[in-house]
Amino acid sequence: MAHSFGLILPNRAVVLGAIQARDLVDLTVEAERSGTFDAVWVGDSLLAKPRLESVTLLSALAGVTAKVRLAVGCMATFVHRHPVMLAHQWASLDVLSGGRAWLAVCVGGPSEANAPQAAEHAVMGVASAERVGRLEEGIVVLRKLFHEKNVSHHGRFYAFDDVTLQPAPVQKPCPIWIASNPTGLTWKGGASASEAVVERSFRRVARLADGWMTNKLSPDEFRAQFGRIQAMASEEGRDPARLGSALYHNLNINEDRQRALEESKTFLDTYYTANFSAKFVEQWTVAGNPKQCVEELRAYFAAGVGHMALRLTSWDQRGQFKRFLAEVAPAFGGRG
Repeated sequence: MAHSFGLILPNRAVVLGAIQARDLVDLTVEAERSGTFDAVWVGDSLLAKPRLESVTLLSALAGVTAKVRLAVGCMATFVHRHPVMLAHQWASLDVLSGGRAWLAVCVGGPSEANAPQAAEHAVMGVASAERVGRLEEGIVVLRKLFHEKNVSHHGRFYAFDDVTLQPAPVQKPCPIWIASNPTGLTWKGGASASEAVVERSFRRVARLADGWMTNKLSPDEFRAQFGRIQAMASEEGRDPARLGSALYHNLNINEDRQRALEESKTFLDTYYTANFSAKFVEQWTVAGNPKQCVEELRAYFAAGVGHMALRLTSWDQRGQFKRFLAEVAPAFGGRG
């Protein structure tokens, strides 16, 4: 199976003052020029983890690129956005980019996770318990609006009649993935979901999504869980071979693996305003010298991961970027 790399841009770092907005544009141009990356990814949040707004940023990047896919993973504010407006914005991005928009949606964090997350849901008038329902209904609405005319919809959260959005997306179908990780470690190191929640989460991907993005899993865990989702897709009458897969992962290249993990923890703690456990960071990060990084990445591809979206967990984004291109990417056919 073909595999690819994506570069995760730290759009929250602009708010933190660690980099400038222009740096994200320049890094994207270099990523495309390198020929190594299939996509560039941006994160998404409103109040809980403030950053440059995702669709706006991707639209700017569409103007300076021609080949890389423009992706948001995951769109945590999907449950806050009215799907008619979002469908219009996203279709416009797909047109502006010539068919390169890649949407990975998620339910965002629960209100009990922290006060900023609760405030984000409250200010948008969305109850935490509604998130799953809004995500599922929103995907249904987007698919109708992307590819049909005179659309009517009457659901639990959204209702309208005879709506035709223009322009339509270039891609047919315009991909909608679901990002989830119900089985991964929580940031304090414990289990994160009951088996019933895991079952529903996997079934949701199998039923509604064009692909699954996840994180914080070992290669063996990924293989088992994606296999389970593919089996469910077959049960839903869908071709499991057409279901895509991606891992949202971190990378830090350093001859001293422990230092790489320590720098990653410092970066992630600051980025997410958290205090992640060392175990959590290790499970979420490819770290060490170039040979170690190559071996870890190969293990994920061997486990069936189709796309590795990599965030460079260092404020020296350019330095890590250059090392990846020169010392890791050539092992996968990338330019050295």
